[in-house]
Amino acid sequence: MADILHRIGVERSSPEQVYDALTTLDGLSGWWTAQTSGKTGPGDVIEFRFREGGFDMKVAGLDPGRLVRWDVVDGPQEWIGTSVQWDLRQDGDYTIVLFKHGDWREPVEFMHHCSTKWATFLMSLKQLLETGEGAPAPRDVKISDWH
Repeated sequence: MADILHRIGVERSSPEQVYDALTTLDGLSGWWTAQTSGKTGPGDVIEFRFREGGFDMKVAGLDPGRLVRWDVVDGPQEWIGTSVQWDLRQDGDYTIVLFKHGDWREPVEFMHHCSTKWATFLMSLKQLLETGEGAPAPRDVKISDWH
C-alpha cells in the first residue's frame, strides 16, 4: 500500500475554522470544486464533480477541530478503497494540517498526478482561509493533460 502525504500551516486560522472548510458544502466548494453536493455528516456521502469526472466520499470520521476522514466509494478505479484524512492541530499562529490520501494499492503514475493536484488544492484551502478566496475547480491550477 502507498500513501500521499502533505503538510500545510494555515496562518491566523483556528483548527475549528479549518474543520468547517472541510466539513461544510460552502467550505468544500470554496477550495476543492465548485460542484460539491450531498450531505456532510457521519455516514453521509459527499459528491465532488470536476470537468473530467468526480469522486464520492463517505464521511467515515469526524472529530470537530481535530480530524476529518472520508472513504472513497466511487470515482476512478485507483481511488476506490482508499481513504482521505486530515489531522488538525494548533501550533502558535498556525493550524497545522496533516493530509493523507492512503491505501493506494500501488504507486501508479496517476498517484503521482493526484499527489500534485492534492498539493495545489491544499494551497487553495490555505488561500481560502487566509484571504477569503480559494482556487477551486474549475479555477484550479492545471498541471497536465489530466488537469
